[in-house]
Amino acid sequence: MTGFHDRVRAAEAEMRKVFPPTPLLRNDHLSQRFDADIWLKREDLSPVRSYKLRGALNAMRKQNGQDLFVCASAGNHAQGVAFMCRQFGVRGVIFMPVTTPQQKIRKTRAFGGDHIEINLTGDYFDHTLAEAQRWCAEHGGHFLAPFDDDDVIEGQATLALEIEEELDALPDFIVLPVGGGGMAAGVTRWFAGRTHPVYVEPRGGASLREALNAGRPVPLERVDTFVDGAAVGQIGERPFSVLRDVAPADSLVISEDRVCATIIEMLNVEGIVLEPAGALSIEALGDLTDRIRGKRVVCVTSGGNFDFERLPEVKERAQRYAGLKKYFILRLPQRPGALKDFLEILGPEDDIARFEYLKKSARNFGSVLIGIETDRPENFRRLFDDLDASGFVYTDITNDETLAQFVI
Repeated sequence: MTGFHDRVRAAEAEMRKVFPPTPLLRNDHLSQRFDADIWLKREDLSPVRSYKLRGALNAMRKQNGQDLFVCASAGNHAQGVAFMCRQFGVRGVIFMPVTTPQQKIRKTRAFGGDHIEINLTGDYFDHTLAEAQRWCAEHGGHFLAPFDDDDVIEGQATLALEIEEELDALPDFIVLPVGGGGMAAGVTRWFAGRTHPVYVEPRGGASLREALNAGRPVPLERVDTFVDGAAVGQIGERPFSVLRDVAPADSLVISEDRVCATIIEMLNVEGIVLEPAGALSIEALGDLTDRIRGKRVVCVTSGGNFDFERLPEVKERAQRYAGLKKYFILRLPQRPGALKDFLEILGPEDDIARFEYLKKSARNFGSVLIGIETDRPENFRRLFDDLDASGFVYTDITNDETLAQFVI
């Protein structure tokens, strides 16, 4: 073992004074589905419902005598810092993007109480980070980086130590979500080649993939904040120094709609509440089916701070990904009975979820926006075949992201 391992063990011992190890649970549903031995490291069950408490605790405990801490966070790091500010009896100033889900803002206030103040600034995390660093330089205090910090990386690595102590043998694979890379780097350093790590990012925040392609951390041109716990515009320098040799096959990028399907599945089947970033590692199993068959796999479910006000959107995106819901624009003739002709084409499992029709008397045809839900994806092939046979003109806009932003 190295000095890094000794420091992680020391950090883990300090954590036991604050919270117990998070559960490592075998999941029968996923094990049967993938013909593998699947375990979930339930970081969503930490006191702040994410692993971020670990890095905050370790970094703050090393700053003896410091009474002001400043951080920037999309939510989970903020909650960890707030929790530890109250625990240590120090002051915290926390900067969060304006787009942060209200659930995370409320929980941060609840964890920190009178020990913290929250400033909402910037639409994207990187703008928030710059403002937090500027404020810290002006007012003093210790800046707690969310991932690009050696002490934070050490703290996040304690979850790997817990995995090793819990299992009778190391897993063959460990699947790690990546945002800024702090947790992924810490776990990778802990296992140091003794298990096979696989890294997964959201398509709208694939900062590790871009860094691997460029050979260095580079800023993303655009960040989709839907997977807010992993939507970082540039991976950290320190994490990338650990991850720079990741093989292309071990760097996975998952669409946001796919993540939604896993959130819904784990909620409905297992009763597990995961935020989008927390579902990444489970959804990645679908890309690893052949590699993990018969193997032991640990998925780190990194967070469970899910705002249920987002559930309708998550369900919508999951249905679209599964092929169970489509939107199309129908060119409907302006004549009596035209709508009836269309309705008679629908099958017994087809349900109209949206219908917007604007009749214009000066035109021979009207445009109708229609959303259809069905029980099986193949029903749409039959529906579209019947529409074609009946002479209806239509355009499927389900996957037209630009158009969908305006009409769906």
